[in-house]
Amino acid sequence: MSKTKISFSLAPEIVGNATSGILLGEFNDWDTSKGVSLKKAKDGSLSTAINLEVGQTYEYRYLLDDGRWVNDGNADDYSFIPDYQVDNCVIKVPAPAKKKAAPKKAVAAKPAATKTTKAVGKEDLTKIEGIGKKIAGLLEADGIDTFAALGKATQKTLKAVLEAAGPRYKMHDPKTWSKQAKLAAAGKWDELKELQAVLKGGK
Repeated sequence: MSKTKISFSLAPEIVGNATSGILLGEFNDWDTSKGVSLKKAKDGSLSTAINLEVGQTYEYRYLLDDGRWVNDGNADDYSFIPDYQVDNCVIKVPAPAKKKAAPKKAVAAKPAATKTTKAVGKEDLTKIEGIGKKIAGLLEADGIDTFAALGKATQKTLKAVLEAAGPRYKMHDPKTWSKQAKLAAAGKWDELKELQAVLKGGK
């Protein structure tokens, strides 16, 4: 069975004061001696990449050097483990797409659909420090899909969205999201970068 390289990344707000850690899961038998080392980036995140079997599903978690077991906020899914009362992250390794002439013609028409989506105002909320793909999806589902809408959202509203999504999202702090979004909506990208440079996980 073929393998493909999969990237794993742990957001700064989850990393906290930890300086390193390892990736453990079904792919290395949850054996700490086989743990995959995580590299810390300038933004405070931890990441690594490993080769996994395509078409397979794996459970995994992160063990940080401060002793904490933590989860990936952008996992494909989560699996509750009753014996330990915790959720394991789940990643589904996509199978390679079959090469066919007909699908390629269909793909050529997709850019028009993408442009239509952008035309109605949907924007990339992951440009806001502290917001990953999963949280962006939660906000969009609640009607907050533009920088302007996020900038107008109250802390009470943002916290309610996170709390409604389950306990794993309660650790996220949306305190600066509205301020960042207002700068993005106004096109003040330089000011946004300056603000994000002093933030840690959106805080």
